[in-house]
Amino acid sequence: QLQLVESGGGLVQPGGSLRLSCAASGFLDYYAIGWFRQAPGKEREGVSCISNSGGITNYADSVKGRFTISRDNAKNTVYLQMNSLEPEDTAVYYCAAVRWQGAPPMNWARLRWYEYWGEGTQVTVSS
Repeated sequence: QLQLVESGGGLVQPGGSLRLSCAASGFLDYYAIGWFRQAPGKEREGVSCISNSGGITNYADSVKGRFTISRDNAKNTVYLQMNSLEPEDTAVYYCAAVRWQGAPPMNWARLRWYEYWGEGTQVTVSS
């Protein structure tokens, strides 16, 4: 059983930056990792995904060019660097893991593909 813990959320002004971390209780070498977010009254949506090796990344159109996903398998941690934050980025951010090697499928943002989920960290973008 893999446990995931998100951290790094908080309150930031529009245009600001945050870096989220997703720390795992075990080795992540064989897991693809996704970041998701859920705003009040909205469905959870995929933000980004990274392959087990870190060599392949995917992004939702809404965050391309602003967010960067990365991972450090030696630390069993995945990161989401968020720049140029907008009020529309306000949400609870979750990381999720699925045992998968190589390129994630085109439907990487499908929630049911993932096996393990963290409990989320709140990101609020407001002046």
